[in-house]
Amino acid sequence: MNHFKVSKLAVALSLSISTSAISYSVEAASLNPEKPNILLIIADDLGFSDIGSYGSEIDTPNLDQLANSGLRLTNFHTAPACSPTRAALMTGVEPHIAGLGAMLEEIAPNQEDKPGYEGVLNDKVVTFASLLKDAGYHTYLSGKWHLGHTEDTGPDDRGFDRSFTLLSGGASHFPDMKPSYAPTPEAKAAYAEDGKRLQKLPAEFKYSSQYYADRMIDYIGSEKDDAPFFGMLSFTAPHWPLQAPDEAIEKYRGKYDAGYDELFKQRLQNQKDLGLIPADAEGALRPPKGRPWDSLTPEEQKVEKRGMEIYAAMIDRMDYHLGRVIDQLKKQGVYDNTIVVFMSDNGPEGHDLDETWPGDLFPKIRKVIDETNDFSYEAMGKPGSYTLYGPNWGWVSSPAFSMHKAFPTEGGTRSIAIVDIPGVKRDGQIDNRYISVKDIAPTLLELTNVKHPGTSYKGRTIEPMSGVSALPVLKGEQVSTDRLEAGELFGKYYIRNGEWKLVHMPEPYGNGNWQLFNINTDLAERHDLSQQNPQKVTDLIAEWQQFAKKTNLIIPDWVSGY
Repeated sequence: MNHFKVSKLAVALSLSISTSAISYSVEAASLNPEKPNILLIIADDLGFSDIGSYGSEIDTPNLDQLANSGLRLTNFHTAPACSPTRAALMTGVEPHIAGLGAMLEEIAPNQEDKPGYEGVLNDKVVTFASLLKDAGYHTYLSGKWHLGHTEDTGPDDRGFDRSFTLLSGGASHFPDMKPSYAPTPEAKAAYAEDGKRLQKLPAEFKYSSQYYADRMIDYIGSEKDDAPFFGMLSFTAPHWPLQAPDEAIEKYRGKYDAGYDELFKQRLQNQKDLGLIPADAEGALRPPKGRPWDSLTPEEQKVEKRGMEIYAAMIDRMDYHLGRVIDQLKKQGVYDNTIVVFMSDNGPEGHDLDETWPGDLFPKIRKVIDETNDFSYEAMGKPGSYTLYGPNWGWVSSPAFSMHKAFPTEGGTRSIAIVDIPGVKRDGQIDNRYISVKDIAPTLLELTNVKHPGTSYKGRTIEPMSGVSALPVLKGEQVSTDRLEAGELFGKYYIRNGEWKLVHMPEPYGNGNWQLFNINTDLAERHDLSQQNPQKVTDLIAEWQQFAKKTNLIIPDWVSGY
């Protein structure tokens, strides 16, 4: 297992970042094992090999320590993109039922005004934050929400006592409030605090990961009673635009001069050596828009290397500031009674600024970015710059899996996940059993002895959870988690049952028809077995049709380009 120590540079970096000056009560938060505290940490677009304990060269000592003491999951699955994942995470319900059958920004014409495609959490579901709050928990959110962009669809309306949040999908990581989608120079990212929109960010906001950690430390330390807390620390790192403090980027200067082809081989082997993937795993095919390193010009290589240096710095800083939150819990004496869950919301970002699909008149991402952004090499990583990770490094981030964010392949849905539960001794063990993001809500409710209300909540009809508690797996019990699972996003979809997975994607990523893969023997989904197993294809298509009917699923009538 890879371990890292916090360097002198990391300490120096901490001195350059402003933090809140807060006085804490050591009595705050729960010491009652029947009501454990919860810290749920979400990274944004983090790949499966992007932290040390999952095979990375990036310094992530705090996450590696969490992995050392807890359980590493290697078959944890999300939706292919952020807001559908967050809907399933918070409710335990299929995104197509909960209101996020499509991301708000990508709802197709034939999906508009249809149930399940509201683009926000709808009234058919209840969040587990609401249930924990009803049970006496203090509930806090710091960071990304992306489940509602108006003042009446924010976290304060779905169970959070206190919140400082980015309501939308992404933004500058600096305090200039430039949104990820900035069609005009005047556009501002949608931030809110305790339900009220902000026109400017607090003076203490220097960098996203720093301030989100500040606010969580503030919330957890501000209570004077012994009630338990649920804290959701939802980082926007390493989501584009790639930006980080200069000193953090400098730490990784020259680290990636060998290029992504070499790093791909290193990380793939690291994951095999760690036991995270089978020793005979082939590794993923290069994505359609990927290019061999030696085919790039020196100028192209220069830009690619800089992008990866910034990306590594973002993950480094996320880990550092997470460590500050964990340190505060330890100072307050409540860490040993706190469930800690870390996960990414989907696979790594592999699109680029000029992503296009058949029928698109303009590049998908560049067309919604304000032209005042600075795309120069000199500006990369700084305020006002705009850099994406791209398909080449995205391939490196999940080297054993096909494709990346926005795809129903393993590279889009299989995520890092670490769980550390008080009284459950796992000591860095690895578990390869299937767990869905929908299982988080029922698992945490079971651990906190809070019951889900079933089909009725405060006078309204709601959907029961479709996820199941993963506690037996987390405890190491010998139970099978094989089950039928399916999903769809952006017109790309899949269904899996045990070792078999059926995937439907347009060209050039698929063949426009169903493709069959055996995930047990072909983790990278390289070998289509549909011709050899026609009956299995027929059976799974029938199961898919039942799933689509049950969830009122509507295949979009356009190719969105994402």
